[in-house]
Amino acid sequence: MNFASDNVVGASRPVLDALIAANEGARASYGNDDETRAVEARLSEIFEREVAVCLVATGTAANALALSAFVPPYGAVLCHANAHVMEDECGAPEFFAGGAKLIGLDGVGAKIAPQTLARALAAYPAPTRQSPPFAVSISQASECGLVYRPAEIAALAEVARGAGLSLHMDGARFANALVALGCSPADMTWKAGIDVLSFGATKNGCLAAEAVIVFDPARAKALPILRKRSGHTLSKGRLLGAQLLGYLGDDHWLANARHANAMAARLADGLRRLPGVRLAWPAEANEVFPVLPLPVAERLRAQGAIFHPWAPTALPEEFVLEAGEGVFRLVASFATREADVELFLARAAEAVSAAA
Repeated sequence: MNFASDNVVGASRPVLDALIAANEGARASYGNDDETRAVEARLSEIFEREVAVCLVATGTAANALALSAFVPPYGAVLCHANAHVMEDECGAPEFFAGGAKLIGLDGVGAKIAPQTLARALAAYPAPTRQSPPFAVSISQASECGLVYRPAEIAALAEVARGAGLSLHMDGARFANALVALGCSPADMTWKAGIDVLSFGATKNGCLAAEAVIVFDPARAKALPILRKRSGHTLSKGRLLGAQLLGYLGDDHWLANARHANAMAARLADGLRRLPGVRLAWPAEANEVFPVLPLPVAERLRAQGAIFHPWAPTALPEEFVLEAGEGVFRLVASFATREADVELFLARAAEAVSAAA
């Protein structure tokens, strides 16, 4: 019953098989290999246009490099106050960008509304007083498990474009958001106004592989240099390319995400049926945020369930957290078993009954 995150499980079989195959023999180094070239071509097919691709091993590297390529050291990035780039990357985006500043905005469910962005830009002081904004960063799915619809992304892009800003998407759970929406990768990115994407794969089946994707290759010329300078250019780059080939082959990445989302939906449906349990936000991708009485959470943990408390911020305005309650996060993965979901729900029912 480990629902701590979708990165607590290992890699999926097609990814491991591709990695083992690429391990044999000798290849050109530093990404000048057939596997990397094949992944670049495959991603251009998936996104329905020529894209620039920069492979890295971690999501933090992908986000930090993506932003550093679009934001100068004296610039700023507008993002949600609870965004992963803001709260969970130890200042890596600022460090990689040479001192660029992150500025947090409010929003229900850790999503930025277009009107919130517009107000923030309208109230922005003169650039000689504060770092001028150069980019907006959104998380797909958000830190509260919500997804941006293509129309929402397009509305944000319109505001950003009006101010001359680029739009970055942190797609750590890109595949989960994509299958939840049922749209194409192109519809959810460049067609809606995304300039640069951190394409996540490690949470959805890869061992350690992510990609920075720039939708106008002319704007990506600095990325290989920035990657090398930051220490994220692997000499055995084919092992990154191989993982992504296994991940993307036969739509394996989408199948993994559909399974994770289905397990999260099953968890959410079962939990909301329990008396005294509700959801802080809808379960739109593969994360579930139940509000539990604290004794119920303690009993579940004592019985071996693993999940994390979550900050009660970004809640809907009408949502009231009662004394003795807490918000918690449960994450389903491509490897989550139905038996684990059913066991957790049974234990939760027992805990609710005991607390009553």
